[in-house]
Amino acid sequence: MTDDPVTPMMAQYLAIKAQHPDAILFYRMGDFFEMFFDDAVAAAEALDIALTKRGKHLGQDISMCGVPVHAAEGYLLTLIRKGFRVAIAEQMEDPAEAKKRGYKSVVRREVVRLVTPGTLTEDSLLEARRHNYLAAWAEVRGESALAWADISTGAFHVMPCPLVRLLPELARLAPSELLVQEGKEAELAVLVTDSGAALTPLARASFDSTAAEQRLCTLFGVGTLQGFGSFDRAELSAMGGLVDYLNLTQRGKLPLLRPPQREAAGGAMQIDAATRRNLEITAALSGGREGSLLAAVDRTATSAGARLLERRLSSPSCDLAVIDERLAALRFLLEQSRFREDLRDHLRRVPDIDRALSRLALDRGGPRDLTAIRAGLTQARAIARRMLPDAPPLLAEAALALTGHDALIDLLDRALVAEPPLLARDGGFIASEFDAELDETRQLRDEGRGVIARLQADYIAQTGINSLKIKHNNVLGYFIETTTTHAERMLAPPLSETFIHRQTTAGQVRFTTLPLSDLETRILNAANHALEIEKRHYAGLLAAILAQSAPIFAAARALAEIDLATALADLAAAENWCEPRVDASHAFQITAGRHPVVERALRRQGTTFVANDCALTAESTPAIWLLTGPNMAGKSTFLRQNALIALLAQAGSYVPAASAHIGLVSQLFSRVGASDDLARGRSTFMVEMVETAAILNQADDRALVILDEIGRGTATYDGLSIAWATLEHLHDVNRCRALFATHYHEMTALSGKLAGVENATVTVKEWEGDVIFLHEVKKGAADRSYGVQVARLAGLPSAVIERAKVVLEALEAGEREGGTRQKSLIDDLPLFRAVPAQAPKLAPKSTAIEDRLKSVHPDELTPIQALALLYELKELGKD
Repeated sequence: MTDDPVTPMMAQYLAIKAQHPDAILFYRMGDFFEMFFDDAVAAAEALDIALTKRGKHLGQDISMCGVPVHAAEGYLLTLIRKGFRVAIAEQMEDPAEAKKRGYKSVVRREVVRLVTPGTLTEDSLLEARRHNYLAAWAEVRGESALAWADISTGAFHVMPCPLVRLLPELARLAPSELLVQEGKEAELAVLVTDSGAALTPLARASFDSTAAEQRLCTLFGVGTLQGFGSFDRAELSAMGGLVDYLNLTQRGKLPLLRPPQREAAGGAMQIDAATRRNLEITAALSGGREGSLLAAVDRTATSAGARLLERRLSSPSCDLAVIDERLAALRFLLEQSRFREDLRDHLRRVPDIDRALSRLALDRGGPRDLTAIRAGLTQARAIARRMLPDAPPLLAEAALALTGHDALIDLLDRALVAEPPLLARDGGFIASEFDAELDETRQLRDEGRGVIARLQADYIAQTGINSLKIKHNNVLGYFIETTTTHAERMLAPPLSETFIHRQTTAGQVRFTTLPLSDLETRILNAANHALEIEKRHYAGLLAAILAQSAPIFAAARALAEIDLATALADLAAAENWCEPRVDASHAFQITAGRHPVVERALRRQGTTFVANDCALTAESTPAIWLLTGPNMAGKSTFLRQNALIALLAQAGSYVPAASAHIGLVSQLFSRVGASDDLARGRSTFMVEMVETAAILNQADDRALVILDEIGRGTATYDGLSIAWATLEHLHDVNRCRALFATHYHEMTALSGKLAGVENATVTVKEWEGDVIFLHEVKKGAADRSYGVQVARLAGLPSAVIERAKVVLEALEAGEREGGTRQKSLIDDLPLFRAVPAQAPKLAPKSTAIEDRLKSVHPDELTPIQALALLYELKELGKD
């Protein structure tokens, strides 16, 4: 590239880049996507690739970097994860065609796609078992709504969503990208940052509700949206903005979206962002899936089933009929274990139909997506045929959606090979005997030499010249050659009517025939012709599949439903979970409840989980347990496990307990664990207070609230007063079910003053200065916190432990004497000594068991003596 004037290619690049100033431009040049100027500098740093130079522009070096086209997806994923958007400019014509226009003509290029976090479809860019949502939030005349779609599966939903509900909904959906109207970015930036979504502003026209209605009707090919439901202006605006953005990013080739489903407010259990984080429903606090509830309960066999499970856990139902229907399916599958295993065996062979169909619709698919549709529908048919006649409604209705695809399955079976290539341009995916012309063309391509040999044999028989040969060179192509001794015969009738003279050499005469010329053309073009035939069949098969897209999507949904039901039944059978009773009461009675994630972790360590009961049974008054006990005793686990049991039950799952009776929970709130928010200047205590305020301001009488250590981040009396007032507010105002854990033992007196409050404690046993955690919850109150003993277990130096004991005893004595001794002691504490006093080293105190063991010589013991010694040690342990 030279100095100015700008070269034609660079002029083209700058013109395309001007249309997409906010995206990195992948500019196709042969086998590479090249990037220039600031795009190259940013991409080279983000991708850790070499930054080079190519010519000059306006007197400055042009920075350049590039990535191979065949490996572009990996680089795209890296850029998207680092917050970039990428515009892909492809070559729209063959370079040879461009040269026909002149030596300096530039290959025509166009942006064919704008890649953003919410518009990914490739398997390599997506997590198979998670949705990738694109969301849009709109506000119209005081009303607001949220729409979201996963273009990789076709899912499309909308719901009313006031601004106060936006963060909880974003936490539920975890979209990759949120679209908002220009001018709203600053207002929504904090909310969107908390959700982890990329924020994308769109022009006001994108959210015009009148244009949106027409846009949606065009997308779905209908005259009115009334067949899909009743949508207000805000909902139309949100959906219209989303579809307009898809039209922009997909360059007019819209994805195959299902008709929009409207979610009504109150249809699902409300769970705010802090509660989702505290309960680790779909992601662990440390990040990632491992350690979450989702990871602990996921036994689905298909990607679609896994995505459905995540949706159910994120949005537990508040519809008793829906919950009962799901539990009835699990009950049936538990009783029919052999049937369940048969279904799961077929489900393991079901590919991701949703994503295969979506890629095909966007013209980003290939032959393997065709075979994925075939394999999925084949297994769907097998499952439908095996469905038992007495199956409950959920399974029976799903089985109906799996039928009716026989003609398409038969077409795909006949047309496609078992293991096709990834790309249609590679050919070889159409089965033999499907198209006679294709078979013949392939024979020419693959067996051209044999075809020529057979023709040569025919000509020898026709002429009687055994030395006749069919040969080939780059000048004449295929030709027939004989010696000059046979020339006169070949040039005379009747052979001259068939054999056309082409060339005579010193000892040879060369001929051709019309069939040989035709055969030569066919052999030389056979490979291209075979590929063109296959591409034609690919287009036909694609059209046949897309014509059945609605029933195929329905089958995919049904397979996911069956997969989730069989997976949850398998989980319940393996883990000994019980069927919960969920009704319209205010009951909350759990017998021998367990924490599914903790139990799983303990099992790996060879340890048994200690189950506990929880009975919030008051009907006419609020039901609150005030839980006391030391740190590390299991209070937080107990709180969380009961919240998760309620969540699982309303998601339609069996629960980890011996029995469970749960009155419908409308809202789930959790304030457990300590965290800060330094980015917004919030201390741990401020975060705690903000989250507590959200609970007290929102919880209704059907809410379930779990609170842990309210007020611990401030001074003792401040913290106690806040915790005291919070508990009273839950009891008197919110009037909800709650588990309230605290170290403030003074609060146990509230059980005698508030009718709905009961004391409970996590029991421990103290032995020779150490504390043993029994992890058992029982009615009553703890007498102290055992903080010093827990500190010993944590490994604090013995000098610190002994000093803490001295200070604790003095403080407790001062408290008993009315506080004067406490003040004197604090005044005397040696906080500022230059040389801290050394605590005396205490000789370890030996036990009777240790003394007895010192006298034992194991090698000298007989089996009888060893057994007697074991009984003796057991008796000493009782002392």
